[in-house]
Amino acid sequence: MRKLAITFLCAIAMQAVAQSSQPVSIQVDLNKSQGAYKPIYSWFGYDESNYTTMKYGKQLLTQLHDLSPIPVYIRAHHLFTSGNGVPELKWSSTNVFTLDTNGKPVYDFTITDPIFDEFKAAKVRPMVEFGFMPKDLATGKEAYQVHYPARTTSGSSQSPPKDYAMWGELVRKYTEHLVQRYGKEETSTWYWEVWNEPDIDYWHGTPEEYYKLYDYAVAAVKQVLPNAIVGGPASTGPASPKASAFLDNFLKHTSNDKSLANGKPIPLDFISFHPKGRPEVINGHVRMGLSNELAAAEEGFKIVAKYPKYIHTPIILSEADPEGCAACSSKVNPSNNYRNGPLYPTYTAAAIKALFDLQDKYKVNLISMLSWSFEFEDKDYFEGFRSLATNGIDKPVLNVFRMAGLMSGNRVATTSSAQIPLEQMVKEGVRQSPDIDAFATRAEHEAAVMLWNYHDDDLPATGATVNLTVVGVPANVRRVLIEHYRIDANHSNAYTVWKGMGSPQSPSAEQYAQLMAAGGLELLQSPEWLDSEGGKVSITTELPRQGTSLVRLKW
Repeated sequence: MRKLAITFLCAIAMQAVAQSSQPVSIQVDLNKSQGAYKPIYSWFGYDESNYTTMKYGKQLLTQLHDLSPIPVYIRAHHLFTSGNGVPELKWSSTNVFTLDTNGKPVYDFTITDPIFDEFKAAKVRPMVEFGFMPKDLATGKEAYQVHYPARTTSGSSQSPPKDYAMWGELVRKYTEHLVQRYGKEETSTWYWEVWNEPDIDYWHGTPEEYYKLYDYAVAAVKQVLPNAIVGGPASTGPASPKASAFLDNFLKHTSNDKSLANGKPIPLDFISFHPKGRPEVINGHVRMGLSNELAAAEEGFKIVAKYPKYIHTPIILSEADPEGCAACSSKVNPSNNYRNGPLYPTYTAAAIKALFDLQDKYKVNLISMLSWSFEFEDKDYFEGFRSLATNGIDKPVLNVFRMAGLMSGNRVATTSSAQIPLEQMVKEGVRQSPDIDAFATRAEHEAAVMLWNYHDDDLPATGATVNLTVVGVPANVRRVLIEHYRIDANHSNAYTVWKGMGSPQSPSAEQYAQLMAAGGLELLQSPEWLDSEGGKVSITTELPRQGTSLVRLKW
């Protein structure tokens, strides 16, 4: 009986390998537009705002600007937090507000100004997040700062203000200072968000107290900058009943109530919330939780779609990630091992398409899937933080955002013989057959196709032979220039090179140069001209499991 069972399991395994090695047909129709390609990829954020002014932080900001032809937005925590400006994991500070001995406010922009100056120098735009509560304004009785790995959100820096009018005046003064320093024209292009995740222990007050915090903050911003783009509530992903109710009730407040600050209608220029995935270790390997992120996004879109007033209001997923703790390295959480290699970018590619598809399904206006990932100073190489770079070395995930930055125009129709249907992906993730699919755009004289071979389970597997056919090339075009970029174990991947060196924590100058070169986005082969026959171009490529490609066509 046991021999029969083993034979049966082996037969299943052989069948699975045979199926996975069968050719996959993907077709792109450049004549079937599916709406605008909005740069939802060009948003990034991090807890430690003081990293902005540090060596590798400044370097990475410039790289983020360079990955996209359109503006890149940066969101950071702790812009109001009291302290000396020295960052720790999940902590930063600016000491912008204190009270003097007479109880009068004192505003000090010494620490915060260099942060925004670096944004300006790198030519990126801030998404200004008002948080957290200055020590002299906080009501909590707990210690003000709680150090990681203890729960950093348990301190009184997350408490409501002693005086809401004083809170509003802090926001007004801060906004006024930024407008004076950088100009009305520039600051009118920024986004201004009130707090972070007030439905969990990032906020130690009630939902009603958050509404009041929001009302006072947005009224203060609009007083200084009437055309400022303000919004919230930056709540957690509304997959749970609590998070869903919080977002829904917040929209009821802004839609139906009058401002608790001035009795006027409540401004809400964008809606933000945070869908997250949930990876885990299963039988010794990492299994991603893409369905968790997509289900949370879908529920949020459903809630927004209930309000005709907000159906066209921009939605900013101001943290959209595979899980919820950027500062928890893979040393702490082994399930975070996905962060260094090609699985992270492939997951991200699949998520980009699925989020656009969910937007289309509910007819809402998604403009951002902000990646809560930046860099961590003075940490080991490839320690497994959710970051875009490590000690100045680009990680593979940064390259999927570079790929997205090479796409433009309108989204166009794609079909694949091995794609996982959206409904199944939202409900189950990618747990059986891999999702081998594509996302494509068309601009005036070019098109781009992102391809991936994704599976939630990070296990060795046979790759796929992908036969890509692009139709709808203009009839008068005879030849098309093809550029093919690739992220996989051996391309656009400094992590593989670093491991091949023996995983040095003190690489030599020569090794560091090699890692720098290996971290960039890499062409799979030299660009080549292909004939276009009847408006059709065909390409065949081998796409490994957890591999991502970008094929650009120019004419």
